[in-house]
Amino acid sequence: RQGLRQGKDENDAHSDRPIIIDPMFLKLEGVTVRYARTGGSRAAVEAASLGLRQGQIGVLLGPSGCGKTSLLRAVAGLERIEAGRITMAGMVLGDAAARVHLAPEARRIGMVFQDYALFPHLSVADNVAFGVQHLPRAERAQRVAQMLDLVGLGHAAKRAPHQLSGGQQQRVALARALAPQPQLLLLDEPFSSLDVDLRERLAQEVRAILQGSGTTALIVTHDQFEAFALGDLIGVMQRGHLEQWDDAYNLYHRPASRFVAQFIGHGVFTPARIDHAGAAPRVHTPLGDLVDVQECPLPGAFPGGECDVLLRADDIVHDDASPVKARIERKAFRGSEFLYTLRLASGEQVMAHVPSHHDHQVGEWIGIRPEVDHVVTFPRQAG
Repeated sequence: RQGLRQGKDENDAHSDRPIIIDPMFLKLEGVTVRYARTGGSRAAVEAASLGLRQGQIGVLLGPSGCGKTSLLRAVAGLERIEAGRITMAGMVLGDAAARVHLAPEARRIGMVFQDYALFPHLSVADNVAFGVQHLPRAERAQRVAQMLDLVGLGHAAKRAPHQLSGGQQQRVALARALAPQPQLLLLDEPFSSLDVDLRERLAQEVRAILQGSGTTALIVTHDQFEAFALGDLIGVMQRGHLEQWDDAYNLYHRPASRFVAQFIGHGVFTPARIDHAGAAPRVHTPLGDLVDVQECPLPGAFPGGECDVLLRADDIVHDDASPVKARIERKAFRGSEFLYTLRLASGEQVMAHVPSHHDHQVGEWIGIRPEVDHVVTFPRQAG
Protein backbone atom coordinates (compact mmCIF):
# COMPACT_ATOMS: atom_id res chain seq x y z
CA ARG A 1 0.00 0.00 0.00
CA GLN A 2 2.88 2.37 0.83
CA GLY A 3 4.44 1.58 -2.57
CA LEU A 4 1.18 2.34 -4.37
CA ARG A 5 0.88 5.64 -2.50
CA GLN A 6 4.44 6.58 -3.43
CA GLY A 7 3.80 5.80 -7.10
CA LYS A 8 0.65 7.92 -7.06
CA ASP A 9 2.52 10.82 -5.47
CA GLU A 10 5.22 10.61 -8.15
CA ASN A 11 2.58 10.60 -10.91
CA ASP A 12 0.84 13.60 -9.34
CA ALA A 13 4.15 15.47 -9.15
CA HIS A 14 4.65 15.07 -12.90
CA SER A 15 1.00 15.50 -13.95
CA ASP A 16 1.75 18.87 -15.54
CA ARG A 17 4.18 17.35 -18.04
CA PRO A 18 2.87 17.44 -21.62
CA ILE A 19 1.93 14.05 -23.03
CA ILE A 20 3.45 13.70 -26.50
CA ILE A 21 1.32 11.61 -28.84
CA ASP A 22 2.67 10.80 -32.28
CA PRO A 23 0.01 12.04 -34.75
CA MET A 24 1.15 9.59 -37.43
CA PHE A 25 -1.00 6.49 -37.82
CA LEU A 26 1.42 4.84 -40.27
CA LYS A 27 5.09 5.71 -39.88
CA LEU A 28 8.13 4.50 -41.82
CA GLU A 29 11.53 5.54 -40.48
CA GLY A 30 14.66 4.93 -42.58
CA VAL A 31 13.27 1.77 -44.17
CA THR A 32 15.67 -0.19 -46.37
CA VAL A 33 14.75 -3.28 -48.40
CA ARG A 34 17.43 -5.40 -50.10
CA TYR A 35 17.17 -8.33 -52.48
CA ALA A 36 19.85 -11.01 -52.67
CA ARG A 37 21.55 -11.51 -56.02
CA THR A 38 24.65 -13.17 -57.38
CA GLY A 39 27.73 -11.50 -55.93
CA GLY A 40 25.93 -9.57 -53.20
CA SER A 41 22.65 -7.76 -52.66
CA ARG A 42 20.77 -4.88 -54.24
CA ALA A 43 18.94 -2.11 -52.38
CA ALA A 44 15.41 -1.88 -53.75
CA VAL A 45 14.54 0.79 -51.17
CA GLU A 46 17.11 2.95 -49.37
CA ALA A 47 16.32 4.75 -46.07
CA ALA A 48 12.74 5.76 -46.93
CA SER A 49 10.75 7.73 -44.35
CA LEU A 50 7.10 8.83 -44.53
CA GLY A 51 4.01 9.23 -42.39
CA LEU A 52 0.22 9.10 -42.76
CA ARG A 53 -2.40 10.32 -40.31
CA GLN A 54 -5.55 8.33 -39.63
CA GLY A 55 -7.84 8.45 -42.69
CA GLN A 56 -5.25 9.94 -45.04
CA ILE A 57 -4.49 8.50 -48.47
CA GLY A 58 -0.84 8.28 -49.51
CA VAL A 59 0.48 7.48 -52.97
CA LEU A 60 3.90 6.15 -53.99
CA LEU A 61 4.68 7.42 -57.48
CA GLY A 62 7.59 6.75 -59.79
CA PRO A 63 8.86 4.94 -62.89
CA SER A 64 9.14 1.16 -63.16
CA GLY A 65 11.85 -0.29 -60.93
CA CYS A 66 12.02 2.71 -58.58
CA GLY A 67 11.18 0.64 -55.48
CA LYS A 68 7.60 1.72 -54.81
CA THR A 69 6.11 -1.80 -54.89
CA SER A 70 8.97 -3.12 -52.72
CA LEU A 71 8.16 -0.44 -50.14
CA LEU A 72 4.47 -1.38 -50.26
CA ARG A 73 5.33 -5.05 -49.78
CA ALA A 74 7.48 -4.15 -46.78
CA VAL A 75 4.49 -2.42 -45.17
CA ALA A 76 2.36 -5.49 -45.90
CA GLY A 77 4.95 -7.75 -44.31
CA LEU A 78 5.67 -9.59 -47.56
CA GLU A 79 9.28 -8.35 -47.48
CA ARG A 80 11.54 -8.12 -44.44
CA ILE A 81 13.25 -4.78 -43.89
CA GLU A 82 17.04 -4.71 -43.55
CA ALA A 83 17.10 -1.36 -41.77
CA GLY A 84 14.60 1.04 -40.26
CA ARG A 85 11.26 0.73 -38.51
CA ILE A 86 7.58 0.51 -39.48
CA THR A 87 4.79 1.26 -37.00
CA MET A 88 1.01 1.46 -37.35
CA ALA A 89 -1.33 2.82 -34.67
CA GLY A 90 1.57 2.61 -32.22
CA MET A 91 2.18 -1.08 -32.98
CA VAL A 92 5.58 -2.13 -34.33
CA LEU A 93 5.15 -4.00 -37.63
CA GLY A 94 8.85 -4.28 -38.37
CA ASP A 95 12.04 -3.14 -36.66
CA ALA A 96 15.32 -4.26 -38.18
CA ALA A 97 17.43 -3.30 -35.16
CA ALA A 98 15.16 -5.19 -32.75
CA ARG A 99 14.69 -8.05 -35.24
CA VAL A 100 10.91 -7.66 -35.15
CA HIS A 101 8.86 -8.82 -38.14
CA LEU A 102 5.11 -9.16 -37.62
CA ALA A 103 3.57 -11.75 -39.95
CA PRO A 104 1.38 -10.34 -42.74
CA GLU A 105 -1.78 -12.03 -41.43
CA ALA A 106 -1.29 -10.38 -38.02
CA ARG A 107 -1.09 -6.82 -39.34
CA ARG A 108 -4.79 -6.18 -40.11
CA ILE A 109 -3.84 -4.82 -43.50
CA GLY A 110 -5.99 -5.27 -46.61
CA MET A 111 -4.61 -5.46 -50.14
CA VAL A 112 -6.05 -4.80 -53.60
CA PHE A 113 -3.95 -6.23 -56.40
CA GLN A 114 -3.37 -5.16 -59.97
CA ASP A 115 -5.28 -8.13 -61.42
CA TYR A 116 -8.19 -7.92 -58.89
CA ALA A 117 -7.70 -11.64 -57.93
CA LEU A 118 -11.46 -12.27 -57.83
CA PHE A 119 -12.70 -15.85 -57.61
CA PRO A 120 -14.41 -16.56 -60.95
CA HIS A 121 -16.57 -19.41 -59.57
CA LEU A 122 -18.05 -17.23 -56.79
CA SER A 123 -20.71 -14.54 -57.09
CA VAL A 124 -19.89 -10.90 -56.39
CA ALA A 125 -21.45 -11.19 -52.92
CA ASP A 126 -19.53 -14.39 -52.13
CA ASN A 127 -16.27 -12.75 -53.24
CA VAL A 128 -16.87 -9.88 -50.81
CA ALA A 129 -17.86 -12.33 -48.06
CA PHE A 130 -14.65 -14.35 -48.45
CA GLY A 131 -12.71 -12.41 -45.81
CA VAL A 132 -15.50 -12.30 -43.22
CA GLN A 133 -16.40 -15.98 -42.99
CA HIS A 134 -15.81 -15.83 -39.23
CA LEU A 135 -18.85 -13.59 -38.73
CA PRO A 136 -22.32 -15.01 -37.97
CA ARG A 137 -24.40 -15.47 -41.12
CA ALA A 138 -26.72 -12.50 -40.53
CA GLU A 139 -23.87 -10.15 -39.64
CA ARG A 140 -21.85 -11.40 -42.62
CA ALA A 141 -24.74 -10.74 -45.01
CA GLN A 142 -25.18 -7.26 -43.55
CA ARG A 143 -21.47 -6.46 -43.93
CA VAL A 144 -21.47 -7.65 -47.57
CA ALA A 145 -24.53 -5.53 -48.35
CA GLN A 146 -22.91 -2.49 -46.73
CA MET A 147 -19.70 -2.89 -48.72
CA LEU A 148 -21.48 -3.39 -52.04
CA ASP A 149 -23.65 -0.34 -51.39
CA LEU A 150 -20.48 1.62 -50.51
CA VAL A 151 -18.94 0.83 -53.91
CA GLY A 152 -22.25 1.25 -55.76
CA LEU A 153 -22.72 -2.41 -56.72
CA GLY A 154 -25.59 -3.52 -54.52
CA HIS A 155 -27.55 -4.42 -57.64
CA ALA A 156 -24.83 -6.81 -58.83
CA ALA A 157 -24.58 -9.04 -55.75
CA LYS A 158 -25.64 -12.22 -57.53
CA ARG A 159 -23.65 -11.72 -60.72
CA ALA A 160 -20.40 -13.48 -61.59
CA PRO A 161 -17.23 -11.37 -61.87
CA HIS A 162 -16.95 -11.99 -65.63
CA GLN A 163 -20.35 -10.33 -66.10
CA LEU A 164 -18.97 -7.03 -64.84
CA SER A 165 -16.82 -4.38 -66.51
CA GLY A 166 -13.19 -3.88 -65.52
CA GLY A 167 -14.05 -0.87 -63.39
CA GLN A 168 -16.83 -2.78 -61.62
CA GLN A 169 -14.51 -5.71 -60.92
CA GLN A 170 -12.01 -3.32 -59.37
CA ARG A 171 -14.74 -1.97 -57.08
CA VAL A 172 -15.66 -5.53 -56.05
CA ALA A 173 -12.01 -6.14 -55.15
CA LEU A 174 -12.08 -2.92 -53.10
CA ALA A 175 -15.26 -4.00 -51.31
CA ARG A 176 -13.74 -7.39 -50.52
CA ALA A 177 -10.62 -5.76 -49.07
CA LEU A 178 -12.68 -3.33 -46.94
CA ALA A 179 -15.11 -5.96 -45.60
CA PRO A 180 -12.80 -7.21 -42.78
CA GLN A 181 -12.36 -3.58 -41.67
CA PRO A 182 -8.57 -3.41 -42.07
CA GLN A 183 -6.64 -0.73 -40.23
CA LEU A 184 -4.76 0.03 -43.44
CA LEU A 185 -5.50 -0.66 -47.10
CA LEU A 186 -2.72 -1.16 -49.66
CA LEU A 187 -3.38 -0.92 -53.40
CA ASP A 188 -0.76 -1.93 -55.99
CA GLU A 189 -1.29 -0.32 -59.43
CA PRO A 190 -5.07 -0.83 -59.04
CA PHE A 191 -6.08 0.80 -62.36
CA SER A 192 -3.24 -0.16 -64.69
CA SER A 193 -5.33 -2.59 -66.76
CA LEU A 194 -8.08 -0.04 -67.43
CA ASP A 195 -8.30 2.54 -70.21
CA VAL A 196 -7.20 6.11 -69.52
CA ASP A 197 -10.61 7.75 -69.16
CA LEU A 198 -11.89 5.01 -66.85
CA ARG A 199 -8.73 5.16 -64.72
CA GLU A 200 -9.15 8.83 -63.89
CA ARG A 201 -12.87 8.50 -63.14
CA LEU A 202 -12.39 5.37 -61.03
CA ALA A 203 -9.53 6.98 -59.12
CA GLN A 204 -11.89 9.76 -58.03
CA GLU A 205 -14.55 7.19 -57.09
CA VAL A 206 -12.07 5.13 -55.06
CA ARG A 207 -10.93 8.25 -53.19
CA ALA A 208 -14.55 9.04 -52.30
CA ILE A 209 -15.11 5.43 -51.14
CA LEU A 210 -11.99 5.43 -48.95
CA GLN A 211 -12.90 8.79 -47.46
CA GLY A 212 -16.47 7.60 -46.87
CA SER A 213 -15.22 4.59 -44.92
CA GLY A 214 -12.49 6.57 -43.11
CA THR A 215 -9.87 4.12 -44.34
CA THR A 216 -6.16 4.95 -44.26
CA ALA A 217 -4.59 3.81 -47.53
CA LEU A 218 -1.25 3.61 -49.31
CA ILE A 219 -1.35 3.25 -53.09
CA VAL A 220 1.30 2.51 -55.73
CA THR A 221 1.05 3.97 -59.24
CA HIS A 222 3.27 5.18 -62.08
CA ASP A 223 0.60 7.62 -63.31
CA GLN A 224 0.84 11.13 -61.85
CA PHE A 225 -2.77 11.99 -62.76
CA GLU A 226 -3.95 9.01 -60.70
CA ALA A 227 -1.66 10.13 -57.89
CA PHE A 228 -3.10 13.65 -57.93
CA ALA A 229 -6.69 12.35 -58.05
CA LEU A 230 -6.15 9.93 -55.15
CA GLY A 231 -3.54 11.21 -52.74
CA ASP A 232 -3.52 13.56 -49.79
CA LEU A 233 0.25 13.00 -49.73
CA ILE A 234 2.40 11.73 -52.60
CA GLY A 235 5.88 10.28 -52.51
CA VAL A 236 8.03 10.47 -55.66
CA MET A 237 10.59 7.65 -55.84
CA GLN A 238 13.69 7.18 -57.97
CA ARG A 239 16.15 4.28 -57.83
CA GLY A 240 15.04 3.23 -54.37
CA HIS A 241 15.12 6.73 -52.87
CA LEU A 242 12.05 8.63 -51.72
CA GLU A 243 12.87 12.01 -53.26
CA GLN A 244 9.95 13.96 -51.76
CA TRP A 245 6.89 13.16 -49.61
CA ASP A 246 4.47 16.06 -49.94
CA ASP A 247 1.11 17.23 -51.25
CA ALA A 248 0.51 17.63 -54.98
CA TYR A 249 0.75 21.45 -54.87
CA ASN A 250 4.25 21.43 -53.36
CA LEU A 251 5.44 18.63 -55.62
CA TYR A 252 4.49 20.74 -58.63
CA HIS A 253 5.41 24.23 -57.42
CA ARG A 254 8.18 23.47 -54.89
CA PRO A 255 9.95 20.30 -56.07
CA ALA A 256 12.76 19.20 -53.77
CA SER A 257 14.99 17.82 -56.53
CA ARG A 258 15.57 18.05 -60.25
CA PHE A 259 14.10 14.58 -60.69
CA VAL A 260 10.81 15.56 -59.02
CA ALA A 261 10.70 18.75 -61.08
CA GLN A 262 11.14 16.77 -64.31
CA PHE A 263 8.87 13.87 -63.37
CA ILE A 264 5.91 15.99 -62.29
CA GLY A 265 4.29 18.05 -65.05
CA HIS A 266 5.82 19.43 -68.24
CA GLY A 267 8.83 21.66 -67.87
CA VAL A 268 12.45 22.33 -68.76
CA PHE A 269 15.50 23.86 -67.09
CA THR A 270 17.09 26.94 -68.58
CA PRO A 271 20.27 28.76 -67.46
CA ALA A 272 19.70 31.81 -65.27
CA ARG A 273 21.42 34.11 -62.79
CA ILE A 274 20.10 35.34 -59.44
CA ASP A 275 20.74 39.05 -58.84
CA HIS A 276 20.04 40.87 -55.55
CA ALA A 277 22.02 43.99 -56.47
CA GLY A 278 19.07 46.23 -57.37
CA ALA A 279 16.12 47.53 -55.39
CA ALA A 280 14.25 44.27 -55.96
CA PRO A 281 15.83 40.83 -56.39
CA ARG A 282 15.41 39.22 -59.79
CA VAL A 283 16.40 36.18 -61.85
CA HIS A 284 17.85 36.92 -65.29
CA THR A 285 16.71 34.36 -67.91
CA PRO A 286 16.81 34.17 -71.74
CA LEU A 287 13.09 35.09 -71.72
CA GLY A 288 13.57 38.16 -69.57
CA ASP A 289 13.81 38.90 -65.85
CA LEU A 290 11.69 37.12 -63.25
CA VAL A 291 10.93 39.36 -60.27
CA ASP A 292 8.69 37.26 -57.97
CA VAL A 293 11.66 35.56 -56.33
CA GLN A 294 11.04 35.83 -52.58
CA GLU A 295 11.48 32.08 -52.15
CA CYS A 296 14.67 31.91 -54.22
CA PRO A 297 17.97 31.24 -52.44
CA LEU A 298 20.54 34.00 -52.11
CA PRO A 299 23.04 34.36 -54.98
CA GLY A 300 25.70 32.93 -52.68
CA ALA A 301 23.88 29.61 -52.77
CA PHE A 302 25.27 29.15 -56.29
CA PRO A 303 28.73 30.17 -57.57
CA GLY A 304 28.31 33.65 -59.04
CA GLY A 305 24.54 33.31 -58.69
CA GLU A 306 24.57 31.06 -61.76
CA CYS A 307 21.78 28.47 -61.64
CA ASP A 308 19.13 26.64 -63.66
CA VAL A 309 15.55 27.82 -63.37
CA LEU A 310 12.55 25.52 -63.84
CA LEU A 311 10.11 26.79 -66.45
CA ARG A 312 6.87 24.81 -66.69
CA ALA A 313 4.58 24.85 -69.70
CA ASP A 314 2.04 26.95 -67.79
CA ASP A 315 4.76 29.51 -66.94
CA ILE A 316 5.08 30.49 -70.62
CA VAL A 317 2.36 32.67 -72.16
CA HIS A 318 1.76 33.07 -75.90
CA ASP A 319 1.87 36.81 -76.61
CA ASP A 320 2.25 38.13 -80.16
CA ALA A 321 3.26 41.54 -78.80
CA SER A 322 6.22 40.14 -76.86
CA PRO A 323 9.70 40.94 -78.18
CA VAL A 324 10.83 37.41 -77.25
CA LYS A 325 10.21 35.01 -80.15
CA ALA A 326 10.43 31.23 -80.28
CA ARG A 327 10.18 28.69 -83.09
CA ILE A 328 7.67 25.84 -82.79
CA GLU A 329 9.52 22.51 -82.94
CA ARG A 330 6.69 20.18 -81.91
CA LYS A 331 3.01 20.47 -81.10
CA ALA A 332 0.62 18.08 -79.37
CA PHE A 333 -3.15 18.62 -79.47
CA ARG A 334 -4.76 18.25 -76.02
CA GLY A 335 -8.33 19.26 -76.81
CA SER A 336 -8.66 22.64 -75.12
CA GLU A 337 -4.99 23.44 -75.70
CA PHE A 338 -1.80 22.64 -77.57
CA LEU A 339 1.42 21.67 -75.85
CA TYR A 340 4.07 23.50 -77.88
CA THR A 341 7.77 22.65 -77.68
CA LEU A 342 9.61 25.85 -78.58
CA ARG A 343 13.20 26.88 -79.37
CA LEU A 344 14.47 30.38 -78.60
CA ALA A 345 16.86 32.13 -81.00
CA SER A 346 19.55 31.76 -78.31
CA GLY A 347 19.11 27.96 -78.43
CA GLU A 348 17.22 27.27 -75.20
CA GLN A 349 14.15 25.05 -75.32
CA VAL A 350 10.91 25.81 -73.48
CA MET A 351 7.38 24.41 -73.47
CA ALA A 352 4.05 26.22 -73.44
CA HIS A 353 0.37 25.45 -73.03
CA VAL A 354 -1.48 27.48 -75.66
CA PRO A 355 -5.29 27.60 -76.19
CA SER A 356 -6.17 25.33 -79.11
CA HIS A 357 -7.68 28.15 -81.19
CA HIS A 358 -4.10 29.40 -81.57
CA ASP A 359 -3.26 26.73 -84.15
CA HIS A 360 0.24 27.62 -85.36
CA GLN A 361 2.34 25.43 -87.61
CA VAL A 362 5.58 23.65 -86.80
CA GLY A 363 8.45 25.93 -87.88
CA GLU A 364 6.48 29.12 -87.23
CA TRP A 365 7.88 31.82 -84.90
CA ILE A 366 5.54 33.10 -82.16
CA GLY A 367 5.86 35.66 -79.36
CA ILE A 368 6.12 34.40 -75.79
CA ARG A 369 6.70 35.86 -72.32
CA PRO A 370 7.29 34.33 -68.88
CA GLU A 371 4.58 34.56 -66.23
CA VAL A 372 6.08 32.65 -63.31
CA ASP A 373 4.37 32.62 -59.89
CA HIS A 374 6.85 30.21 -58.27
CA VAL A 375 10.48 30.63 -59.25
CA VAL A 376 12.30 27.33 -58.64
CA THR A 377 16.08 27.20 -59.05
CA PHE A 378 18.67 24.41 -58.91
CA PRO A 379 22.47 24.34 -59.21
CA ARG A 380 23.72 24.81 -62.76
CA GLN A 381 24.15 21.50 -64.56
CA ALA A 382 26.61 21.11 -67.39
CA GLY A 383 25.05 20.50 -70.79
